[in-house]
Amino acid sequence: MTVLARPSQTLYRVQVIDRVFQILDRLAEVKCELGATDLAERLKLHKATVHRLLVTLERHRVIEKNHANAKYKLGSRLFELGTLAVSRLDLYHLARPHLEVLVQKTHETAHLGIMSEGELISIVSVEVDRSLRLPTTVGRRSPMYCTSQGKAILAFSPEIVVSEVIRSIEFKRFTRNTITRASHLKEEFDRIRKRGYAIDNEELEEDLRCIGAPVFDHAGVVIAALGIAGPTYRVGGGHLPHLIEAVLSASRRLSSSLGFKALPQMQPSKRQLSGRGSAA
Repeated sequence: MTVLARPSQTLYRVQVIDRVFQILDRLAEVKCELGATDLAERLKLHKATVHRLLVTLERHRVIEKNHANAKYKLGSRLFELGTLAVSRLDLYHLARPHLEVLVQKTHETAHLGIMSEGELISIVSVEVDRSLRLPTTVGRRSPMYCTSQGKAILAFSPEIVVSEVIRSIEFKRFTRNTITRASHLKEEFDRIRKRGYAIDNEELEEDLRCIGAPVFDHAGVVIAALGIAGPTYRVGGGHLPHLIEAVLSASRRLSSSLGFKALPQMQPSKRQLSGRGSAA
């Protein structure tokens, strides 16, 4: 026998959802943080009701609390959900042709990855036809802090996202080159923003070097990163400038197809393309 919910129960559930979105809308509208009292007055709700909703939203990382003043702002979970939503629309079909061209230009395996729950997930991969190559890894999860794509995404992500991801990292040394300090990782992000690309210099696996660059949507939000991966002896030396430019070109074309207009400061100098003047 089917048990029907009483009208009052159904109405209550709808009201809760409505109030959650009202809170999110208010936090999105203002440039400052808001407390429970502020939100209760703006929404004309009881403060206790607003407080319960805020606690639940904070637990799910939809909003973030500033413990210094007990006020709230939008959280990183919204950014992650937005990134996932966009990535599952046309990104797969849009990205694959660009990755195929990248493979033709570099003769290395190409990947596209997105961030989900603080990790990098590979969603598209195109293999190169060489005896020694990195196998396809679609669906593979990797740490953000020691992969070129992960670092490229974080370097161009909002500060709130970067701070939360860094706080959640349990730094593990995979190789002698793995970054294991938050301060060093932030310095790496500064270098990545200046040159427009990231390098995994045997940070996750020995003898494996990767080059990654961010992918932006029409609003200038980083939603993914693409790049190549190959043996260190092939991804380096005199080949490096050509490989970096190929990755950057692919990321620009894919971003452009998503409606993004490149910023002048994102164009790397010849010195940066050569790998000189910036740590890999």
